[in-house]
Amino acid sequence: MKSVSTNKAALSCPPPLLASEDAGAGNLPKGGQNGRVNKCRKIRDSLRTAIRSHFGLKANWIQNHIASCPRCQRRFASIGKVNLALSLVKSQSHKLDLLMRANTQAIGVLKHSLREAPKAQKIKIMQSEPKLLEKCSVYKHSAANIAACITILLLVKIGVFSSMDKFQTHGQKVVRQYYVNHVGEDLTNDLFPS
Repeated sequence: MKSVSTNKAALSCPPPLLASEDAGAGNLPKGGQNGRVNKCRKIRDSLRTAIRSHFGLKANWIQNHIASCPRCQRRFASIGKVNLALSLVKSQSHKLDLLMRANTQAIGVLKHSLREAPKAQKIKIMQSEPKLLEKCSVYKHSAANIAACITILLLVKIGVFSSMDKFQTHGQKVVRQYYVNHVGEDLTNDLFPS
């Protein structure tokens, strides 16, 4: 049997500063308190990564166990069903009292003292409010029709349509003058009857 020795200094966080040390924290040399905090953060992050890689669902020994254990296969399949159900709940629209019903069910499984707490009662009657876009989506077709009518009225008021007619007649005069200069007036009158 192998004995595993661990360096307790590497795994433990440094002791907290005393009040007298804290008062002189501004006088700490470079890497003082901040160095300790960064060291602790690095250690915690590396421990999290190691735990996830060794005990996560993607670890080889867990995958092998699930492949050979019928009980764990059923549990793993039920996790997939729960995830599927949650995605379906998110994708479908629901009545506004869904939050209230879910909260009531969740509070029902708590201990009696927690169920009767004032915050629990507030949560029990809480209802979700639809987003502003969901409220206004009922009126989007009417708003689009009104916007189109206003746009047409503004274009008429500005005179865009009458200026387009002026632009067309001016263009015809320019083309007619071109033909008069290059072809002659007789052929131009045949092409552009007045």
